[in-house]
Amino acid sequence: MFKAVIFDMDGVIIDSEPMHYKAYHDMFDEIGIEVSSELYESFTGQSTINICKRLCDHFKLEQSPEALVALKRKHYKHFFDTNSDLTLIDGVLELIKDYHHNGLTLVLGSSAAMTSIDQIFERFDLNQYFKAKLSGADLKQSKPHPEIFIKAAQASGFKKEECMVIEDSTNGIQAANAAGIYCVGFDSFHSKNQDYSTANKVITDFKEITFEKINAVLN
Repeated sequence: MFKAVIFDMDGVIIDSEPMHYKAYHDMFDEIGIEVSSELYESFTGQSTINICKRLCDHFKLEQSPEALVALKRKHYKHFFDTNSDLTLIDGVLELIKDYHHNGLTLVLGSSAAMTSIDQIFERFDLNQYFKAKLSGADLKQSKPHPEIFIKAAQASGFKKEECMVIEDSTNGIQAANAAGIYCVGFDSFHSKNQDYSTANKVITDFKEITFEKINAVLN
């Protein structure tokens, strides 16, 4: 039986991809590079600093990765502050409340910067449900490396065999696989060209993994 659930944030809790897309592409325009759709989609699930390191290497940029991160975050903050239409993914708040009500420990394991995580959690009052929040930006390795999920499981206080990860990206699913943690792949219409083939279970609606349904499968 699962005792803890580790949530990704972007694409699972919040449909922040439009904000990231706009912020990144405004940054690309500002520094004068053209990033293909294929290259951009390969970034999904990775931390901003690692994406910017890849950009510097790929385009042989004179700017430092840290300078690109600052530019991207400037554009993201502006879009976040001015976007009143931002909403949670359909059904995720009900799922979070369901798990919390039934005694599961919830942890966030996101590649987003902690400033972005805190913005989302404060805006939607989510801190009350989560024991811990981990940002990939604070770690040495980025997804698909398993570091974030190994540490998220440790933060939950339970064995990795007692944890479940909910992810929407190829990199995130690979990270959960490498960490040896049961992974639910959330295949929503927000996700673009991601590989769910190695997820333990693939869903398109959070109603498929309510506390009652997950318990029924495992017991």
